[in-house]
Amino acid sequence: MREHDRTLRDHVALVTRAAAFAGRRHAGQIRKHTAAEPFLFHLAEVAELLAIALDEPDAYLVAAGWLHDAVEKADVTEYELASEFGPFVASIVMEVSDDQSLPQAERRRLQVMDAPKKSAAARMLKLADKTSNLRALAANAATAGPRDELLAEIEFAEAVAAFCRGLNQTLDGAFSEAVAAARSSLSPSPSR
Repeated sequence: MREHDRTLRDHVALVTRAAAFAGRRHAGQIRKHTAAEPFLFHLAEVAELLAIALDEPDAYLVAAGWLHDAVEKADVTEYELASEFGPFVASIVMEVSDDQSLPQAERRRLQVMDAPKKSAAARMLKLADKTSNLRALAANAATAGPRDELLAEIEFAEAVAAFCRGLNQTLDGAFSEAVAAARSSLSPSPSR
């Protein structure tokens, strides 16, 4: 087997292992702002956004897309991530993971404050995550929650994204479309 083929095989295997791991660890979880959509759909969407946006394939970043919520929502440790997927994937996931011991308002404040300090990989992952979250909000706005809370979600995503944009035109465009759709979904329907 040629070296290029061996590398390609290893990269495909890494992403596949990450998807399978995410499937096991997030089994039964439901996505926020949806009635009953499996959380795994969010992870798949984030990984896909990264995979199709990148000019050059990056299996490590796509694997991190599958795993980005494992620490926060599935009690996976940094050690476990590094053991299973290597230190680089683990470091990206840890960069985008919030400290769950802090109150939500503080976690959100830190996401905005720390966004410009993150690596390019972490900022692209964060932008893909916010894009996916806004898409879910737009698709389910009628049942996702009170309008003011949903508007606050959009504004929070925009605040974080302000420091994550400019690295990839495709991700920037997808985020802009998601913001427009989310805002539109909250607009009152014209009366008939």
